[in-house]
Amino acid sequence: MFGRRKVRNEGPSRYAMRSDFCRIFEKDMNRLYLLSFLLTGDRVIAEQCFVGGLQIAQEENHVFKEWAESWARRAVIQNAIRTIRPRRTADDTPSAADPSTGTVATEPVGNAWIVDLPAFERFAFVMSVLEGYSDQECSLLLGCTRGEVAAARTRALERLARSVELHSKLVSIASSQKARRDNPESTPLWAAASVAVSA
Repeated sequence: MFGRRKVRNEGPSRYAMRSDFCRIFEKDMNRLYLLSFLLTGDRVIAEQCFVGGLQIAQEENHVFKEWAESWARRAVIQNAIRTIRPRRTADDTPSAADPSTGTVATEPVGNAWIVDLPAFERFAFVMSVLEGYSDQECSLLLGCTRGEVAAARTRALERLARSVELHSKLVSIASSQKARRDNPESTPLWAAASVAVSA
């Protein structure tokens, strides 16, 4: 009895393996890449962060399987932070992803608004609003105070609200101009009405 070796239970592992992370990154590729892109604001850097996130996730040996998906998202976020190094500056200027370069212009409107935010505001918004991280978690990952995270999120929401308002006005103007062009009979009436008002 004393000489008998203890046999380990060789049942299924409770911890995520490399194969589990590969499966997650393949299954959720679009979502994880979009997360990487919204954080970095650049397609090339987003691809690098996505691949780097997979490497970081695979290096972790003690993550429970049920936490693997959230750990994969966290790995992408951590890699984006290391790459971009978002810091609160005195004059948080909009992102370097200038619409004139085509980086933003080809994106859906909502994504373009997020990508156009200053880096620190963008990270605070994506992490806290889209990913549901607490201010405490954000502050630990970004290396700042909870107050700075909350302030950056507020600024981001204000900028996005202004973008939505401006977009709505532009759509309204464009649709009324299109209606005039599509209805040739309305043009003389509109012109006559403007003459009558000026008289």
